Amino acid sequence: MKEPEQKRSEVQKRKNQNVHPKQRKYFTLFLLLIVIILGTFFFYLGRIYTDAQKMTAKIYSSSNITKVRNTQTLLKEGKPISILLMGTDTGAVGRNFKGRTDTMIVLTLNPQEKKMTIVSLPRDALVAVTGFKQYYPSKLNSAYDYGGSGTAVKTVQNYLNIPIDFYATINMGGLENLVNAVGGITIKPLLTFSYDGHSFVKNKETQMDGSAALAYVRMRHSDPLGDYGRQERQRQVLTKVALNGSKLKSLMTEKFFKEIQKQLKTDISFNDMLLLALKYRVATHNMTSDHLQGDADLISGISFEAVPETEKQRITNLIRSSLNLEESTTGDTLSNSSSIDITQK
Repeated sequence: MKEPEQKRSEVQKRKNQNVHPKQRKYFTLFLLLIVIILGTFFFYLGRIYTDAQKMTAKIYSSSNITKVRNTQTLLKEGKPISILLMGTDTGAVGRNFKGRTDTMIVLTLNPQEKKMTIVSLPRDALVAVTGFKQYYPSKLNSAYDYGGSGTAVKTVQNYLNIPIDFYATINMGGLENLVNAVGGITIKPLLTFSYDGHSFVKNKETQMDGSAALAYVRMRHSDPLGDYGRQERQRQVLTKVALNGSKLKSLMTEKFFKEIQKQLKTDISFNDMLLLALKYRVATHNMTSDHLQGDADLISGISFEAVPETEKQRITNLIRSSLNLEESTTGDTLSNSSSIDITQK
């Protein structure tokens, strides 16, 4: 059973309404992760080099998979790279980095073209999870639940026929503490609603503490755009946390870094961060933002997002182009082949 085209048009309408020259400077979820990673690195490097290494070690967590590409060579040569960004929503109930991912974004950095590309993936996209095909049909966000970051990476790779070079996971359940750690945020809600004891009015500038921010990003069922709307609110709040009124120095506190150690995991190592800082910051000068659009479908009474092959191919083309890879057919998670085409242009 398909949802009408109205949902797709509403998503595009809200997206178009939000496109503003100043807002293009906002790096959404990527900005939060990279600012935290690089900001943490430079903050500690300015004090003691070994402290920077220790800090990085606390957030480092291997994906435990063999990577499709040689990431060290890519970084040293300053070639385009990709990062799978994931947001979990479990910390508030005492289960850090477990469960399903509420947010999944493929980010590419191309320092040669000074360009960054961000693509949001629907959490309910219909897939066969790599290594767990016996549970088909599955939702894309279950990949992390089944096998952790490595399984999520492999599933996205196979789904779109793109290489994923790194991953970063932030615990959305810890968002309340993160917002409080930076002294709260001020935003204009994207819609009017009440949730978990908090009320929000569309376009009315609102000061939020951690509790209010968490309620704002958690509501899904009352949003006419469903999960697409929630993803947009998450990106809005995470951006504000990162920028905090465009005063990044507010992030450079012991309190913030101690909190982020609990909420962030990545396989970007200390040496990787050095190379990112030296060669990839220029890639944030221009940003392209997009999303993979699916259509609601019911399978055995369970709701999925069925993404048309033409739409998958469009996103595959976009991401591969941003990585300077040759065009190739989009992926198929039901295929017996798990090879990823990494042919360079």
